[in-house]
Amino acid sequence: MSNRENMFIWLAGLTALCVASAANAQMVDATGKRIDAFMVDEAPVLDGVLDDDAWAFAAVIEDLYQVTPEEFARPSEESQIYVVYTKDALYVGARFYDREPDKIGALVLRQGDFSWGEDTITVMIDPLNQGRSGYAFDLTANGLRNQALYQNVTKQNWAWQGIWHGEARLDDQGWVAEIEIPFKTLSFDPSNDIWGLNVGRYIGRKTEQIGWTSRNRDMNPSAFGEMTGMSGAQKGVGLDIVPSARVSQSKDFEAGVTSDSVEPAIDVFYKLTSSLTASLTVNTDFSGTSADARQVNLTRFGLFFPEKRVFFLQDTDIFEFGQIGGRSFDDRSTISRVEKESGRPFFSRRIGLSGGGETIPIDYGGKLTGRAGGWEIGTLGIRQEPFQSLGASDLFVARVSRNVFEESSLGFIFTSGDPDSDLGNTLAGVDYRYLNTRLSSGSTLEGSLWYQQSDSEGVDGDDAAYGISLRVPTAEGLRYGLSYKELQENYYPALGFVNRNNVRDLTVDVGYTWFPAGGSIQRAFSGVDYQRIETLQNQLQSELVSIRALEIVNGSGDSIELQYQLIDEVLDTPFEVSEGVTIPVGEYGFDQYCINIGTGQHRRIAVEGYYCGGEFYGGDISAPGADITWRPNEHFRFALGYHVSDIDLPNGAFITRLASLRADIAFTNTLYWENTVQYDNVSYGLGLNSILRWVPRAGREVILVVNREFVDYTRDRTFTSVTGDITFKFGYTFRF
Repeated sequence: MSNRENMFIWLAGLTALCVASAANAQMVDATGKRIDAFMVDEAPVLDGVLDDDAWAFAAVIEDLYQVTPEEFARPSEESQIYVVYTKDALYVGARFYDREPDKIGALVLRQGDFSWGEDTITVMIDPLNQGRSGYAFDLTANGLRNQALYQNVTKQNWAWQGIWHGEARLDDQGWVAEIEIPFKTLSFDPSNDIWGLNVGRYIGRKTEQIGWTSRNRDMNPSAFGEMTGMSGAQKGVGLDIVPSARVSQSKDFEAGVTSDSVEPAIDVFYKLTSSLTASLTVNTDFSGTSADARQVNLTRFGLFFPEKRVFFLQDTDIFEFGQIGGRSFDDRSTISRVEKESGRPFFSRRIGLSGGGETIPIDYGGKLTGRAGGWEIGTLGIRQEPFQSLGASDLFVARVSRNVFEESSLGFIFTSGDPDSDLGNTLAGVDYRYLNTRLSSGSTLEGSLWYQQSDSEGVDGDDAAYGISLRVPTAEGLRYGLSYKELQENYYPALGFVNRNNVRDLTVDVGYTWFPAGGSIQRAFSGVDYQRIETLQNQLQSELVSIRALEIVNGSGDSIELQYQLIDEVLDTPFEVSEGVTIPVGEYGFDQYCINIGTGQHRRIAVEGYYCGGEFYGGDISAPGADITWRPNEHFRFALGYHVSDIDLPNGAFITRLASLRADIAFTNTLYWENTVQYDNVSYGLGLNSILRWVPRAGREVILVVNREFVDYTRDRTFTSVTGDITFKFGYTFRF
């Protein structure tokens, strides 16, 4: 019996076990909680001490429970949450008791940094109280802020940046947090008296999540409690004006050319209504955006880099289409993310960036985003400057969707313009997104159905794409998903993302998660991911069967994962996988195995290591890698990553290396210096990105950025300077 036949028998057995276990599972629903918020005239002072008069009028939440590892169990530590508001902002205070205060996770001091080892409070609100969207605000015990938009009910976008404030203080009883969320930061309906609310506490060293409401170990908008009495919330004038200026010098060392520039810029945000925002950007500047993490590509197809620029991340959830792509923190799927993202009708990185990653200046742009009367509306127009041989581009996106039924939506998208060509391109698409969070089992059911039609100048026919998906993203017990999409040969979303055309893509995943009671194992998972991509002429291109045999996490966050993959690739043209090494046309079947080991991030030295080995296109591959992070204290973070692929093929052998070094210094939680060096031996390029950032208060920042690129032309570690730039930028947000 072949390996693949054994695999399918194993899959059938796992599925039967999962279904049987799910049928016997007893789900508990802890939603339906409510507090009455009180409006005070004088706001509390954010200083990490709950001694202001305003807190005496606050609604108090004490009935928290464990969400993970054991849902509804008594928390290991006691907590008290206080909620009050003024006409301008929502205030949340928290007293978190800890019997071992010296072990509280507080090793991160740089804003924008993240570690699962940090003790954290999360405030989640749904101002529209529709269970479809919302915001999440994280504050750590060191006063670090992270925030997210819910892209849909089960996925969040943590790259979103909204203005809010928080302070925290450790003491001999535990720690205290105070949070201010200005109503000017939120989209809401002032006539709506009831908001969705949830609060959570995370204890890093125990990987223990504590919450107020949840469903199936998940705290999302569909399972929030309610906060009444919010009719006094006011948005003010609703006007944010963000002037900034950039002084920069860039140098092309090879051409011997130096250029200086002084560039003012301005962004304006105006709330036409409390839930509908108009934005204007002039001479848009993206200085201070962190460099992309380098990737080595061993496939025939492209790579995917996520959006990081603040302007495009504002209300980005409204532009999501058909549940295509996206990633959540607990997404451990072995299906390539680039394949999941393929077929996006709109991907904002297509604007202001060339295919090679160079910045293309934006003259001006406008955006209208928000929600009104059951509608979600998003429009974006950009004037992009000429670049190399291309003329100026006028780019436009419109996205409209309507809430239907209890939790679902029906939407439309339209794009116009091609940033990579002077030829015309438009695209129109329609999608239906189904959501049901009220299944009797306590699980969530997600589904989507979508269709797109592109129209490229000079191309006629075979330019459509469509897809369907169904998913049950269960945190405990059985979870499964199925998706299918077809991308025709001439389908071209000029403002979107497509990885390969003329294909149909079928993806299936099934698995089961256990939370054993007692013992050292906190969570265990086993499952199978499957993907088959073939041409529309029924010719196989790629097939993956990934057996996620066992994934275990203990109570300290240490983990081990064992995987076995069966891969089939069909090449109809030769594939140059490395310089001078070409894989000939043919059908290739090969097996690989991987082991991944990680330590809990609350440790001062945290390690993530892996090894993958086995066959590769008729040869062999050995691919070890590791990422080591050392935090001697909250002021310093040093991280080293080194990843190798040693490949031996019948037509040649080669080794790829990807190395990165990160050194961050946080002088305070408002002043910090980030330094990243990256190298790969595919481009033989070494890049330095250094950012000194001062953020005295959210919405105000001063930045000094230094970038330098070197290339080892001689392949003997003698690096030659290629390009470099230094930029000074400051910006200030005026709110009215």
